[in-house]
Amino acid sequence: MPTVRVGVVQAGSELFDRDRSLEKALEWLRQAAREGARLVVFPEAFLGGYPKGEDFGARVGMRSPEGRTLFRRYFESACEVPGPETAALAEQAKRLGTYVVVGVIERDGGTLYCTALFISPEGSVLGKHRKVMPTAMERLIWGFGDGSTLPVFQTDVGRIGAVICWENYMPLLRTAMYAQGVEIYCAPTVDDRETWTPTMRHIALEGRCFVVSACQYTSNIRGGSVIVDPLGQILAGPVYGTETLLLADLDLGRIAEGKYDLDVTGHYARPDLFRLLVNRRPMPAAEFRDNGWDDA
Repeated sequence: MPTVRVGVVQAGSELFDRDRSLEKALEWLRQAAREGARLVVFPEAFLGGYPKGEDFGARVGMRSPEGRTLFRRYFESACEVPGPETAALAEQAKRLGTYVVVGVIERDGGTLYCTALFISPEGSVLGKHRKVMPTAMERLIWGFGDGSTLPVFQTDVGRIGAVICWENYMPLLRTAMYAQGVEIYCAPTVDDRETWTPTMRHIALEGRCFVVSACQYTSNIRGGSVIVDPLGQILAGPVYGTETLLLADLDLGRIAEGKYDLDVTGHYARPDLFRLLVNRRPMPAAEFRDNGWDDA
């Protein structure tokens, strides 16, 4: 089995400044590539920003004009997918020969989504995962993803998937990743609490996969990025209080060593007792059919 060098970017985006955030992302990609990283993982909401502490003027039954103006700024700093920012990232990934997983605030129509993009070294966007359950006040500014963006991609550096921030506390979502054979489980986040690292170690041990978690570092987010192996051992991090690049060499053969005695969707499952049904169909608000009601 191959050994893959991964890089985790712990840095802060520039809130309301998409262009500057993109410049930072491209520079961090260059640095990671110089260190030999084949896969580079960025934090949640790196492009578009994570507005920690903002309330956007919302009270029960009330919205302030100032809050609407602030949301407009946030909306205008979001990214379309595909769009100029994804094209720039894809071009850089092709130039450097790296896979990229990056958190973006995606603008689609009148709605924003917290999204993880997967970019290939061939210069294409492999796909995306939209956060299915924004947490608490996040639901004020972000929409809900559906089951059509729960991918795990087979690549020449392993099977890659992403679960964003507190989605990692959804056991059935984790199970959906394990059932797709995820090998490099990416966890973009802004959760800088002490409890985050134990969560990442638990997921690595539960899923018998490598967990690669990238957290932002800003004036009010302190970092805590970490890389964990399939037996729950920390390979790099956690690091707090600074922007940094974490690196680790992942021996994918370690996954088989881990699954020797625990495979939660294989020989350690009990499908006669417990089964998970995942709806992967897109769930748009409106469907337009040309051939009447029978057009599926």
